[in-house]
Amino acid sequence: MQEAKANIMGKVLCFLLCCLVADLLIAISTVAAQPLSTNSRWIVDETGQRVKLSCVNWPSHLEVVVAEGLSKQPVDEISEEIRSLGFNCVRLTWPLFLFTNDTLAALTVRQSLKNLGLFEAVAGFEANNPDIIDLSLINAYQAVVGSLGKKKVMIILDNHTSKPGWCCGDSDGNGFFGDEYFNPDLWVKGLTRVATTFKTATNVVGMSLRNELRGRRQNVYDWYRYMQTGAEAVHSANPNVLVILSGLKYDRDLSFLLNKPVTLTFSNKLVYEVHWYGFSNGQAWATGNPNQVCGQVVADTAMKAGFLLDQGYPLFVSEFGLDMRGTNVNDNRYLNCFMGWAAELDVDWALWALTGSYYIREGVVGHDETYGVYNWNWCDVRNQTTLHKISALQYPFKGPGYSERRPHKVLFHPMTGLCVTRSSLVEPLVLGPCSEAEAWSYTPQQTLTISRTYFCLQADALGQPAKLGIVCTDASSKWEAVSDSKMHLSSKLQDGTVVCLDVDSDNNIVTNNCKCLDNKNNKCDPASQWFKLIDSTRCGAAKSFFLEINSVLKLVANNFLSSFGL
Repeated sequence: MQEAKANIMGKVLCFLLCCLVADLLIAISTVAAQPLSTNSRWIVDETGQRVKLSCVNWPSHLEVVVAEGLSKQPVDEISEEIRSLGFNCVRLTWPLFLFTNDTLAALTVRQSLKNLGLFEAVAGFEANNPDIIDLSLINAYQAVVGSLGKKKVMIILDNHTSKPGWCCGDSDGNGFFGDEYFNPDLWVKGLTRVATTFKTATNVVGMSLRNELRGRRQNVYDWYRYMQTGAEAVHSANPNVLVILSGLKYDRDLSFLLNKPVTLTFSNKLVYEVHWYGFSNGQAWATGNPNQVCGQVVADTAMKAGFLLDQGYPLFVSEFGLDMRGTNVNDNRYLNCFMGWAAELDVDWALWALTGSYYIREGVVGHDETYGVYNWNWCDVRNQTTLHKISALQYPFKGPGYSERRPHKVLFHPMTGLCVTRSSLVEPLVLGPCSEAEAWSYTPQQTLTISRTYFCLQADALGQPAKLGIVCTDASSKWEAVSDSKMHLSSKLQDGTVVCLDVDSDNNIVTNNCKCLDNKNNKCDPASQWFKLIDSTRCGAAKSFFLEINSVLKLVANNFLSSFGL
């Protein structure tokens, strides 16, 4: 008996050591093992370890042509906080004319602000970033890149517009090749100059060729013609960076690639990007049934972009976001669906946006960015709860270098960004960090079983905690994904009542009547009952051998007594 315990304890210690070593390698690789490349659908570092891009957008393309917020906070403090918030990269935008118009590039930050009448911002710069205010615009941009590099933050350089200003509109002259401000030859020249300028900046790991192609001129023929040319130009000038291509229709449509891939002379550097907001579908989330809308939009996204993962390309959601005030029903419902989709596919992403407020946007001085991580004064986080929820997507569930244990499922709860965890086999299942998620197997018989055990998830009673049992053949042990969203996990009680997994106010996993299954009902919100089964190869939390044995004995005893009605 003692020898058996020693063997099991040895396995547990080995398991924990493997997990700790894996976490250490991951922490090191995300800041040191660059440049990045691609391995099928994954972005990897020089060691072959997956690097999941968890980025935030930092706009630098508006009229002032300087990274926003530098009149509010020192650049190094912003860079440091980006890292402390869990973001490992920044999608740093830039207007084409900054790198193709020498007169604009030579303008100082002070002159740019004064030309726009932004004298209060001048004073703010003098207080917070005196070393930057008298730099040329192009050197100020380089200073921001350098600051992020000092804080070990990776950068995706994004050509957002040609003419500096807010983006985007169908007729703003920046939408597609041949528009008023979008000369293809000048664009290639600008891409080449940017790629060359930042060739020695090792934290610049990728270049996004153009943001949100759109407008009446957009067409597939010119997309292939110019995007392939731009990609070759960037790679020729700087073969270290990832080359990121956007689609049509405000970067919502890459479907044309399904049957005709791009033709490039290089490999292992190509990434595609897609955008997805609540307003991408108008007010559908607020006016429709969330289950139905989620099912429809996810299916549409799969047809227009998600298929690229199956074709072996990384898909970077380079813009998503929501109204951080928390009062926008359309955005709130959208985010819950997006969280389930993004976690299931384990995609790379960039949140819009870091910005608390803009120097000037669309003629409004100090324009408040309600989608911003920061509040207006750039001093505090606007919505800590929402940001914490989104931070769940920073966690990689799988990929090269993450084969810490056998493939299994985790139960992800999009509304909270948490996963189903347990302390023992007899205590209630609860929501907790996904790094501590329980490992499950989902069988062809529709049972959810704790991996490598005989214990399955069972529905017990309305409003009561879901439990674990060893009799896994009756209806209360069968779980089926129902509703158009495919995120309701439904079972039946012994009396035939249909129930769904839910979460109570203490984050316990319970079963309740299923919500919002009637597609005609647009008033209810099913978010608490949305769970997503996600493939993972991560460690999760190791359980104490002795506590496990104790809980097994209790569970067997309880099952034995209940069989006699005791």
